[in-house]
Amino acid sequence: MGLLDFLKKSPRDVAKDEIEEVPWHMLNQMDQLDTIVEESKEKPVAIFKHSTRCGISRMVLKQFEKGYELSDSEAKLYYLDLLQNRNISSEIAARFEVYHESPQLLVIKDGKAVDHASHHSISPNQISKFI
Repeated sequence: MGLLDFLKKSPRDVAKDEIEEVPWHMLNQMDQLDTIVEESKEKPVAIFKHSTRCGISRMVLKQFEKGYELSDSEAKLYYLDLLQNRNISSEIAARFEVYHESPQLLVIKDGKAVDHASHHSISPNQISKFI
């Protein structure tokens, strides 16, 4: 891209070009939990539980996205909207024996929760150490 092309772009377009996309997979069906267990036998799977009405959750999500550097082939990353999928969140807590919090990140490996954190303790590095 030349200087003239850059100058023609709006600030919003420039910002879009700088954003690294995080390979989110939406978690919105209960049967996806069985899929997650199976996928976790091949590579780590992470579930980010996010409350769309919570400012802290939004801030933690943005910080997580800013630091996330793994590809979909290294780890699979699921996003759960808690307000739309409370039943799935409850099943995650029961199935993986992790008390529900929001925001929360769970790392699943070999069908079990091997790490989890909530609020400001959430870090993309939690996933990396299981690759």
